[in-house]
Amino acid sequence: MSKKSSGIITGLITVIFLSVMLLFAGCVSDSSEQTTTITVSAASSLTDAFTDIKTEFEKDNPNIKVELNFAASGALRQQIEGGAPVDVFASASQKHVEILEEENLTSAGSIMNFATNSLVLIVPAGNSLNITSVEDLTNDDVTKVSIGNPETAPVGKYAKESLADSGLWDKLEEKMVYGENVRQVLTYLETGDVDAGFVYMTDAKIAKENSIEIITTVPTVTEIIYPVCIIDSSENKEEAKVFVEYLTSETGKQILTDYGFTAEN
Repeated sequence: MSKKSSGIITGLITVIFLSVMLLFAGCVSDSSEQTTTITVSAASSLTDAFTDIKTEFEKDNPNIKVELNFAASGALRQQIEGGAPVDVFASASQKHVEILEEENLTSAGSIMNFATNSLVLIVPAGNSLNITSVEDLTNDDVTKVSIGNPETAPVGKYAKESLADSGLWDKLEEKMVYGENVRQVLTYLETGDVDAGFVYMTDAKIAKENSIEIITTVPTVTEIIYPVCIIDSSENKEEAKVFVEYLTSETGKQILTDYGFTAEN
């Protein structure tokens, strides 16, 4: 074979090799472009339910990945107001979503209620202080009562409103131990660091085995409603909409129900 022919063949092989590599690179690039990650900020009380919903959602929507961010609803709202890159916000209070709407930070028409919850009074297992009602919290031997911070944690706002409505807030305010969110309040009760506390029924249900006792359901002044919305600054509104639709689908509703929420129709 002549040197010229050999050079031509070598050149062709090189061209073919580079073409294959470029084609492969293009396929990889196309594949990565098809996967979108959205950030969902959700109230702490939704931790377990949303973790399961994320798992099922990603199975059914392999091209959409979900990053979950849990905290007190008020803290999450403040993050969004500060410009945090959030696509979907699920709150334990209508108030925080309404504030974002007033500030034009929610996508028009995206707000919807998806679940409700209830408030309960719980005590450490054993109930050594024999607490049988909310009124018993005024007893002298009860010295520490935990609620979420009413300024940022809706569970605390609901509890404070209820205690004020029943004329007990002024008598109990000095005993209050504030948690950053409902999960911190639950931890205080599980470890016996406080005498009693107010959490959502859904959180009481997932407490460590034999760590707490539910004393009573507490009537609230404001109905405990969970709204969800798409944030207007989201660059992934279509994918965010798919997630919200999944949250309110039969699968989403069933998971919420399994964790003790009442799913909205």
